[in-house]
Amino acid sequence: MSSVVLLPYAPSSVAVARQRLSTDLQESGVFSTAIDDAVLVVSELLSNALRHAHPLPSGMVRVAWLRSEDHIEVAVSDGGAATEPRAGRPTLSSLGGRGLGIVEYVAESWGVRHDADTTTVWAILPAPKKSMNGQVAALREAG
Repeated sequence: MSSVVLLPYAPSSVAVARQRLSTDLQESGVFSTAIDDAVLVVSELLSNALRHAHPLPSGMVRVAWLRSEDHIEVAVSDGGAATEPRAGRPTLSSLGGRGLGIVEYVAESWGVRHDADTTTVWAILPAPKKSMNGQVAALREAG
């Protein structure tokens, strides 16, 4: 399963991306806590793109996800920024700067790709299926 969504360069796009990703993952049978993690990561990546980067030449941002057997890769592409995305180390009293630190904590890996006039920040998360969890529970009961 994979999806690519072009969204307006606007804060309202975060809710749209969250909903689309959540619905796709639910329909493909991903375990609910994995869905929550993927939605959180997409929110952080897209919010950062809207706050710190420029839109793509089309005036949009691109949100994509690719679901493999037991992982999901989420990616947000924008028109780049003056600085490279990196996890910050804010003080306790800082009002922001925790987004990529959260991504770093939740994801198995994350990074940045540059292609011509596009910057893509991606993250890979575990995404077990509900059926796998049910099979484990059934084996425990039978065992």
